[in-house]
Amino acid sequence: MEAESDQVFDIELKLLLEAILLRYQHDFRNYSVASLRRRMEQAMQRFACNTLSQLQDKVLHEPAVFAQMLPFFTVQVSEMFRDPEYFKALREQVVPVLKTYPSIKIWVAGCSSGEEVWSLAILLEEEGLLERTMLYGTDINPDALKIAEAGIYAADRLAQFSTSYQLAGGRKSLSEYYTAAYKGAIFDRRLRQQLVFADHSLATDSVFSEVHLVSCRNVLIYFNRELQDRAAALFHEALVNRGFLGLGMKESLRFNAQAGNFCEFSRHEKIYQRI
Repeated sequence: MEAESDQVFDIELKLLLEAILLRYQHDFRNYSVASLRRRMEQAMQRFACNTLSQLQDKVLHEPAVFAQMLPFFTVQVSEMFRDPEYFKALREQVVPVLKTYPSIKIWVAGCSSGEEVWSLAILLEEEGLLERTMLYGTDINPDALKIAEAGIYAADRLAQFSTSYQLAGGRKSLSEYYTAAYKGAIFDRRLRQQLVFADHSLATDSVFSEVHLVSCRNVLIYFNRELQDRAAALFHEALVNRGFLGLGMKESLRFNAQAGNFCEFSRHEKIYQRI
């Protein structure tokens, strides 16, 4: 009976994903099935549904429910200077190359609530590059993008942010970049001038600009192989010749269809270079 129940659940899952695509033009069909199963079980509890079919009915007829569902599809876990070694490698190894360009564009794909975008803005400011850089942060979750644009983060997160900033090679105190406000910290508006936040789906959208660095960290692990290949193809198309791609610590291009179009630039920090 358990196997039969799992089979029915998987059928309902496929129908739900097709319904979301047709109704809202968001395509989650190539997300990792194992991850989706866990998340949809959590969503069923959240919306008091006994079956995915009941959840589908709510999603189709109540757009507000779909908006509340988005966090179950997208992982909203982000920190400033998360994995400090990555940012230190960017500072020490990638920035010297970026300095050779008269103007720079950087794309943070799947930026969630924006912590990585603001981290890169601070790093570039300290390296004297921010004024000639445009930073694009994209995500499919409009609520996350609103948080990212505001640049306001809870006070209880600042200690960890500051520690990671120092480990990433920060040159000052992180507190020099924010002002206490709204029971948290609001980051400097001067940094905001170089940031653009926009809706973009790696599953359905195309390249929107030529860029020198793509940072897409801890996103591909939630995609199946087909969607990983599609995303990497987008990054390859977007990057200038010898441009850089940064992935998460548990991610790799090793078995990706685009593997031959990149070389390892910094193996441990998962930074690749377009060839």
